[in-house]
Amino acid sequence: MNNSRRSFIRSASALVAGASLLHTLPLRAIAPSDKIRIGAIGINGMGWSDLTALLKNPEVEVVALCDVDKNVLDKRIAELAKQNINVKGYADYRKLLEDKSIDAVVIGSPDHWHCLMMTDACSAGKDVYVEKPVGNSIIECATMVAAQQRYNRVVQVGQWQRSQQHFRDAINFVHSGQLGQVRLVKAWAYMGWMKSIPVVPDSPVPAGVDYKSWLGPAETRPFNANRFHFNFRWYWDYAGGLMTDWGVHLLDYALIGMKSSNPKSIMAAGGKFAYPDDAAQTPDTLTTVYEFDNYNIQWEQATGIDGGPYGRTHGIAFIGNNGTLVLDRGGWEVIPEKGKMEAIARKPSVDNGLNLHAKNFVEVIKSRKMSDLNCPITAGAHIASFAQMGNIAFRTGKKIYWNEGKQNFTDSDANKLLAAAYHNGYKIPKIG
Repeated sequence: MNNSRRSFIRSASALVAGASLLHTLPLRAIAPSDKIRIGAIGINGMGWSDLTALLKNPEVEVVALCDVDKNVLDKRIAELAKQNINVKGYADYRKLLEDKSIDAVVIGSPDHWHCLMMTDACSAGKDVYVEKPVGNSIIECATMVAAQQRYNRVVQVGQWQRSQQHFRDAINFVHSGQLGQVRLVKAWAYMGWMKSIPVVPDSPVPAGVDYKSWLGPAETRPFNANRFHFNFRWYWDYAGGLMTDWGVHLLDYALIGMKSSNPKSIMAAGGKFAYPDDAAQTPDTLTTVYEFDNYNIQWEQATGIDGGPYGRTHGIAFIGNNGTLVLDRGGWEVIPEKGKMEAIARKPSVDNGLNLHAKNFVEVIKSRKMSDLNCPITAGAHIASFAQMGNIAFRTGKKIYWNEGKQNFTDSDANKLLAAAYHNGYKIPKIG
């Protein structure tokens, strides 16, 4: 176990009072010939993609779907029926979890629901495939780690790049030392397809939508189409903008490449520079710098433009004394410093990360070898917390410092953002 994973497990213990990490539930043994019965919660976007990838494994069958939008639920049930797959439909995920025949669940709900749903699923004895980012706050991330360890469930986080071979090959090259001393790592997402979100008035809740359940622990507000379905990502009540949407994917590999734990300090500057008057809350332009002992990790994001570093819309660059390795979802290459090393032409991706990630989850459900997971909850929680640190630096407008011993910041304003505010009678789970 590397230092970053040890560090986050310590974080979970410190932040989640009363968490017992020794208790385990009896496991239903799944023989290689058995079917793994899946239920999916939140099936409008990535939850549906995740389920589709899981169903490519012959030992998996889907038996239940859940969504608070009946329009989405009915659509997905009909799509499965065309494939001669009949499933139960639920509006309340807790009812789905009561089905003892279900072995595992996919959680593809908005970010602010991930923690409650995952901890409830683990408590109900289900294995879990949960979309990234795992939590909407650092405290939620720690709670989710504690729940997995308390109930001893298989929990895979949907950071499917960890299952792609070319990402692994690139990191192996970084670790070989051939780049020389790496002093700066850049990760970026320049999203030209993301245009301004026009301001629209509040409106009646659409027919078939259980809006109260959709809000859950988030603050009660009148229904607004901009805050619903895909665009929830750009509001602090539910998510963390591009930093937690794309940043967790790309910064994850920055951390893996540098074998990084938590930074000493974080500072961030940006804002709504492209679309100052549109409906989104999260910044459309942001630069974040994470300080470590001998190097920095830098995050850049920009919406409405595609002109990212090295001519790529997204990627990670490990900038060393001898050369720079540039990695993205399409492949990797090495750009040498003159006379210090040979160039390496672009090595393209050759596999499907999502399908491989789903297969890895299925294999571990059967084997119960948690160490074989490509993205266990400790890894997903660590990178989600790392991204949250960047957002907290932006939201406080300060350079903030992480206290590794106390597992919090040295700044009181920053510490106020360690936990997401819960409303409507919901409370962050106490794992014990």
